Amino acid sequence: MDFLKKMLAMGVTTVEAKSGYGQDHDTEIKQMKVVQELNRRQPIELVSTFLGAHAVPPEFKDRGDDFIEFLLKDVMPEVARDHLAEFCDVFCEKGVFSIEQSRHLLQEARKMGFKLKIHADEIVSLGGAELAAELHATSADHLLHASDAGIKAMAESGVVSTLLPTTAFCLKEPFARAREMIDAGCAVALATDFNPGSGFTFSVPLMIGLAVIYMNMTAEEAITALTLNGAAAVDRADRIGSLEPGKQADLVILQYPSYKFLPYHTGINIVETVVKNGKVVVR
Repeated sequence: MDFLKKMLAMGVTTVEAKSGYGQDHDTEIKQMKVVQELNRRQPIELVSTFLGAHAVPPEFKDRGDDFIEFLLKDVMPEVARDHLAEFCDVFCEKGVFSIEQSRHLLQEARKMGFKLKIHADEIVSLGGAELAAELHATSADHLLHASDAGIKAMAESGVVSTLLPTTAFCLKEPFARAREMIDAGCAVALATDFNPGSGFTFSVPLMIGLAVIYMNMTAEEAITALTLNGAAAVDRADRIGSLEPGKQADLVILQYPSYKFLPYHTGINIVETVVKNGKVVVR
């Protein structure tokens, strides 16, 4: 709850919450039930994503196919039945889940009613971006090593490219090619990837600074990536992400007279007031 309060103070009004750190039936289910409870207790809207296929647990070592089948038969039907998650995600990566395993999981997830996401091309260029385009996933995350062909395919299929600059920063990895993706016609979103492994930060000001200074995005592109394209990455662009008649009144008021202070006042939170669904929640 404390983390969410701090996110709210930075102007965050919608958050995607992923499971994946349990890797067994009970813990995965518990994580998603906690998300449901948090949705009832505080103003930020939480969008739940099932990421049971985040890694192969020790008891399934060298048996990734068996773990995928365990998730499909023993966990995901319950998640779908109880409406615990809207999306299904998979860590498609060398040494984790292959293209074939990821395709199988996501195709079966779609049959269960899940919308699709994919952790793609974070460590190596495996073809995750191309798979996201093939399956018309809502979004693909990371994309540090997405190929030119993968970028072109995502642009053509309308997959939102969700980039996570603070993760690259914390891992000392090259940043995703935001400029090339935008120029190729991709809808680029930005997120912090707050997690206990590769990036234990939800600093929106740091993320904006990295995106503009190191990923060659303009201030306007970074704001669009955080708002409208971020909403599209969780399939909510029709009701949040921009100030338009008929949309939900989620907005922030800054301490300074120009949005360009967001990257200029590097790493500093300059949000003064936050409005969620028409109500002032931070002043």
